[in-house]
Amino acid sequence: MFDILVIDDDKNSRSLMSAVLTHDGYRVYCAENGVAGLAVMDKQHVDLIVLDVMMPEMDGYDFTKTVRETNAEMPILMVSAKILTEDKKKGFMLGIDDYMTKPIDNEEFLLRIKALLRRAKIASEKKIVVGDVVLDYDSLTVTKGEQKEELPQKEFLLLYKLLSFPDKIFTRIQLMDEIWGMDCDTGWETVTVHINRLRKRFEKFTEFEIVSVRGLGYKAVKKV
Repeated sequence: MFDILVIDDDKNSRSLMSAVLTHDGYRVYCAENGVAGLAVMDKQHVDLIVLDVMMPEMDGYDFTKTVRETNAEMPILMVSAKILTEDKKKGFMLGIDDYMTKPIDNEEFLLRIKALLRRAKIASEKKIVVGDVVLDYDSLTVTKGEQKEELPQKEFLLLYKLLSFPDKIFTRIQLMDEIWGMDCDTGWETVTVHINRLRKRFEKFTEFEIVSVRGLGYKAVKKV
């Protein structure tokens, strides 16, 4: 069971989100502001934080900044009535992982929670398991049974990125920016070259496939 901390000064919002999360099988702790939230974290294990912005004593921005000084991996979902792009940008710059505007859609809320927890698990373990295949981030290796391959860094990071978000379509530009960096002089054709190398290298693997989405980019599809 995952433990989720909901921080919101609005009692009705806290009650609603707590009820939705509890019904879906999560254990929920609540706090009315950032100071109270930090006090909960001192006493309880927390896997994910749902956080409002405007609160007395310590708002969501200051809370996020404080948490990120000691915990870089904690998933934080900011939920706020503030809809301006500047507000969202400020949250992301301080270290939140996702942002939703109120009133929330309960189904979307739960989907975002599940996605954040999945990414956090992958980040902490630094391994992805697809059937009999294991991707190990620390060693840049892909293992299947007795077969073990150490990949060039860019190839591994590209495959790891795609399999971290199965069925999510990434454009070539997105992949270039994330794997090679925005300042890289290499064109996006490099992505295509690396995708082709990965397909050739793992053409006999039945556990996953890298699919081209015409006019958009690429996605990884798990077969198990």
